[in-house]
Amino acid sequence: MKNGIVRFAALYVFNVALLLLIGLLFRTVTVGLNALWASVILTLAALFVKPALSAAFKRSAARSASERTRVGEKVVQYALVYVVELIIWVGTVLLSGVGARGFSGFALPPLILLVGWVIYDQIDDRLRAKASEVYDSVHSRLSKREDAPASAPAPDSPATAAGRQELNDGLTPEQRRMFDELG
Repeated sequence: MKNGIVRFAALYVFNVALLLLIGLLFRTVTVGLNALWASVILTLAALFVKPALSAAFKRSAARSASERTRVGEKVVQYALVYVVELIIWVGTVLLSGVGARGFSGFALPPLILLVGWVIYDQIDDRLRAKASEVYDSVHSRLSKREDAPASAPAPDSPATAAGRQELNDGLTPEQRRMFDELG
């Protein structure tokens, strides 16, 4: 679960920056502070909808793959990736306050998303590898500390020993001495 939360947070921050960049690059796209909510939608779509759509489109395209040349197959694969990005972009625009107008507002931002997510994928792999190294290092240091023998507690002072004894039987030292003399 920790891995999923970290992955969501990292992709969320990256998507906020990506949406702001799209808003800066295209006059036909308005993002502004809507980037915060739109990034939630975009991140959820990238984590859950994108793999499902990609798998469905790949299965559909695989049925007719034998009828295409190698170049034709690559073109179909790239087109499918673009269509998935386009669907995610349109969904993000519809479900958030991001505004898009015209051809350049709907057709070009998916290309920026595609390039951005390729860059994120490269960064994400390195970050995960580094985080894994750090985790393993910290875990090994903590296990060594747990395996080390614990130091013995300091002996009780006379007052502490008397207090503990009184708590055990409810008697003061004077009452305890009187009972000892009686019997």
